[in-house]
Amino acid sequence: MPELPEVETVCRGLAPVMEGHVLASVVQRRPNLRIPFPDDFVARLTGRRINQLTRRAKYVVAYLDDGQVLLIHLGMSGRMTVIEPAAGDGMLPDAGKHDHVDFVMETGVLVRFNDPRRFGLMALSHVDDLATLPMLAGIGPEPLGNQFNAQMLAEALAKRKSPIKTTLLDQRLVAGLGNIYVCEALFRARIAPARAANSLSAAETDLLYREIRDVLEDAIKAGGSSLRDHRQANGELGYFQHNFRIYGREGEPCITPECDATVGRLVQGGRSTFYCEKCQH
Repeated sequence: MPELPEVETVCRGLAPVMEGHVLASVVQRRPNLRIPFPDDFVARLTGRRINQLTRRAKYVVAYLDDGQVLLIHLGMSGRMTVIEPAAGDGMLPDAGKHDHVDFVMETGVLVRFNDPRRFGLMALSHVDDLATLPMLAGIGPEPLGNQFNAQMLAEALAKRKSPIKTTLLDQRLVAGLGNIYVCEALFRARIAPARAANSLSAAETDLLYREIRDVLEDAIKAGGSSLRDHRQANGELGYFQHNFRIYGREGEPCITPECDATVGRLVQGGRSTFYCEKCQH
């Protein structure tokens, strides 16, 4: 499932063609994805200008000129691809089997939502109700925002006895962190994933905070990680998976110089955790 860097990459690719532009037409090809589409979905979007397009946790969020907010979750296999009109005739390509929604901008640019597994979703809310929307209510601060800092993290971890790995995956603590980047951040910070969250020292927490931000920023620069379905808005693959230091490397040698251990794997909260028993303490 796309994590924060993948969704951020998609948002940054969509913003130049959607932000500040009018939705000239919207095509909805099925009644539902993971959940039903909102009532009058097409009518409520058609003719509306997107004032701002951003990300909250793992959601693409579009603020419209009438106070509505469109939320899009990519699910496990969702993609949003920018398609320019063909040179000469200005024609747009026909939709495929899994192309469920088209957003056609007044510029002629098409943004197509494709989702083979249909675990994505789209919802509409009013801006005044956004904070209380069930899918966003209770979500913690953005890890790349100003509200997330070492002190805030230390205070949150001090109350948690659960393993640090599963604690960081709790979206109430911090928004958007997923399995890949938590594994990578813990390895970079040399913290064992099974340690109790409240056992970290102040120095360890400060280092972990910095490594969380760094690994997310590195991944965004690389266009995210394309393990199966993720593509950037221009259709290209992300390539951060080529820079994994620990994730998915079970049985391979640890990359730390002079470490002779191999990468191990354990299951925490139903998710695979990759770690080095010598480097992480």
